[in-house]
Amino acid sequence: MKLIVGLGNPGPEYTFTPHNAGFLAIDRIAEQRGAALANRRGRALTGKAVIAGEECLLAKPETFMNLSGIAIAALLGEYSLDPKSDVVVLYDELAFELGRIKLSASGSSNGHNGVKSITGTLGTESWMRVRIGVGRSLAPDGRAVRAGGSDYLLQPLRKADLAKLDEALDRAAEAVETIVAKGIGPAMNLFNRRDEV
Repeated sequence: MKLIVGLGNPGPEYTFTPHNAGFLAIDRIAEQRGAALANRRGRALTGKAVIAGEECLLAKPETFMNLSGIAIAALLGEYSLDPKSDVVVLYDELAFELGRIKLSASGSSNGHNGVKSITGTLGTESWMRVRIGVGRSLAPDGRAVRAGGSDYLLQPLRKADLAKLDEALDRAAEAVETIVAKGIGPAMNLFNRRDEV
């Protein structure tokens, strides 16, 4: 079994904010698989889905972003799963332009408090991740536009930005299927090369 976790904040006011890209990705996977996230376990909303022939547990922690690790650790313990080989976490990445995705097998938090919580609680940076870009597009002259940190991350996205994110959610769902079917290495080779937006 694989544990597929999306990071975000519970509550309708956060639903379509950049910081909830992970929650939106889990919703997309559940929708594609006909799964319902209707069970509460390990301080997360969960549901089971079959991905690439393997039963997977989809989860959205209800602990708020900064305590995501508590919910993930509880689910790992309940199902006796290994963080390195059995967990895939989807979350927003401010350092990437909106719509870009990038996969990795481990890494630092890059300032993301949800990632800090997971690494701190699990005691390792070795867990698979699908980072979903939510950063602002470049200005017409090619300069980076400052995103505004937490203010930007917790504000609802504009319609045009939601359309761009929508495409990224489909790619993130496809990336998860590839990870489950073939492993993180082949998935990185495929998606990290073709994620231009």
